Amino acid sequence: MSNTAKTSANDRIIALLDDNSFVEIGARVTARSTDFNMQQVETPGDGVITGYGVINGSLVYVYSQDASVLKGSMGEMHAKKIVRMYEMAMKTGAPVIGMLDCAGLRLQEAADALNAFGEVYLKQSLASGVVPQINAIFGQCGGGLSVAAQLADFTFMEKDNGKLFVNSPNALDNNTTAKCDTASAAYQSKETGNVDFVGTQEEVLAQIRHLISILPANNEDDMSYDVCEDDLNRTCDDLENSVGDGGLALSMISDNQEFFEVKAEYAKDMVTGFIRLNGNTVGAVANRTVLYDEEGKEAESFEPVLSVRGCQKAAEFVNFCDAFNIPVLTLTNVRGYKSTKCCENNIAKAAAKLTYAFANATVPKVNVVTREAFGSGYVTMNSKGLGADIVYAWTNAKIGMMDAGQAVRIMYAEEVKASADGAALVAEKEKEYASLQGSVEAAAKRGYVDTIIEPADTRKYLIGAFEMLFTKREERPVKKHGTV
Repeated sequence: MSNTAKTSANDRIIALLDDNSFVEIGARVTARSTDFNMQQVETPGDGVITGYGVINGSLVYVYSQDASVLKGSMGEMHAKKIVRMYEMAMKTGAPVIGMLDCAGLRLQEAADALNAFGEVYLKQSLASGVVPQINAIFGQCGGGLSVAAQLADFTFMEKDNGKLFVNSPNALDNNTTAKCDTASAAYQSKETGNVDFVGTQEEVLAQIRHLISILPANNEDDMSYDVCEDDLNRTCDDLENSVGDGGLALSMISDNQEFFEVKAEYAKDMVTGFIRLNGNTVGAVANRTVLYDEEGKEAESFEPVLSVRGCQKAAEFVNFCDAFNIPVLTLTNVRGYKSTKCCENNIAKAAAKLTYAFANATVPKVNVVTREAFGSGYVTMNSKGLGADIVYAWTNAKIGMMDAGQAVRIMYAEEVKASADGAALVAEKEKEYASLQGSVEAAAKRGYVDTIIEPADTRKYLIGAFEMLFTKREERPVKKHGTV
């Protein structure tokens, strides 16, 4: 393959991998079709560079679409090269990284290209839960290729040139690119949640390298850990004041304050990402009520409730962690479900999926109740009843059916009406209810909380819990798969 034809696609691979580690496979493959004078068209590599290399010493398989060859369109041999990467990845247990820049299916090859595209889908589906799949979009990614992008576990996108769509924005009724660019990185990351990270090409490649260093190589690999140079007994003195921002709280708990957030721009009321505790990778889910900017000022605020998008985001993340044996931590601060007409359409199903994800996960699961844990929203957030192995609660946390004031007004509605001093009666019963049914002590007495801890000690308790759970084994009923 000529250097000219390889420049852009090849440079991305070289920038991604460790120096001098890339080995190309299938360099001499060209298009097989001769219809529509295709025999007269140069198709070096059939528009995709494939091979393997290492990232921080770990084996990965890569493919990078070359837009200089028929605009990177996917033909029969192009797809077969990608299929070959997946076959090798599953045999050796290594991640697959795809760098996408494709005009779509090659029209000159029609049925051959469609069939080959189906083979790519099949290999991606078979590889799901076996090896991590990461896709990065640097140019066009439309139509059927957008489905391939979403079959991956993580999708990255170049902020200026990346385009992700099933139907082009201008093909949508009453829409134009100028009005609403539904293919843009900003839209796909903030509105649809289809993209996990947006940035420049250099930032995207750097983040992929970072993610690979965090993740296990496959579903049987227990090597996703690093040497911990942080103090295992370090106290987090400001944690209680920062817990409203789940992302900030997780970074404070993590080794060396390292936190890799996933889908940061989508459903900001729910935080998902990876931290390290004593060097081990842990998947983290946290409710968020406030988002601080880089200067430490409040940028956005949210209700302590579960939203449709937040549930969907967290459920996908928990499913990924369970598939790759990554322990799960939750920081819980929730009063219930979001209450709007739009949310009501889908919240039950979304909450059911999150409930199922936690219940179905057999990895070590630890929950920390930080502020409030009320109603079925709390149950959904990795509660003891749902299967959490260890539940901690901060000393000032509240756990119960609902806020004590609301509960009393429902339970004693008639008595309050008949009382000469309704306010005094409410205050008396509210205090009683909070003590008997809404306090962390009451929950601990019933075994729903294992240990009540000081917020500053959260890190060392979590390290101890996950160390204890390291060899956890848990069976599920024999079945083909669940249906939720």
